[in-house]
Amino acid sequence: MSIFLIARHGNTFEKNETPRRVGKRTDLPLTAKGLEQAHALGRYLKDQNLNPSIIVTSSLQRTKQMATIIELYLEQKPNIVEDTRFDEIDYGVDENKTEEDVLQRIGTQAMEAWNDHGILQSGWYADLDAIRAAWHDVAEQSTNSTILVITSNGIARFAPSLTGDEVAFRKKNELKMATGALSIFTRDESQKNWVCPLWNFRPS
Repeated sequence: MSIFLIARHGNTFEKNETPRRVGKRTDLPLTAKGLEQAHALGRYLKDQNLNPSIIVTSSLQRTKQMATIIELYLEQKPNIVEDTRFDEIDYGVDENKTEEDVLQRIGTQAMEAWNDHGILQSGWYADLDAIRAAWHDVAEQSTNSTILVITSNGIARFAPSLTGDEVAFRKKNELKMATGALSIFTRDESQKNWVCPLWNFRPS
């Protein structure tokens, strides 16, 4: 059985801050709450006996901090590697803008298209086919092992391409992953595509 784990980094905004749309050009550290979420995820992986042999991070410090903390809870120390393909997308003109400002610029329909269907909006920059390919590329390396990828929400929402049917997945699940959340994909030798028994679960 191959196991492929995906985590979204923890909070990068304090409780009293107004969240902003942060992409690959804004390298924020985790907040105190974000650090707590990293510890919670590490404890959960330990309790569930999910011990990745490799942890893949993006180049952004919010993912690297998560990896460093999670590593503390693992019995067998993983190899931590950086892969820029898992950096957040570039939100262009909307980078660091509040959600209210972004909504005002692109409109409700466009926002729903992104949230529900992963349709890239005008003024945002990403190669979505390359992002999907990155998920497949790294997942294939987890044959008979476990790999954890720590990334951002804009990238994680394309991981369901591993199932071979993104449309069916979207009908059952919200694409967004919460901060500090975990998703699990599995595959055995009889399966061509991955299945997702757990999506967007945030350990307490």
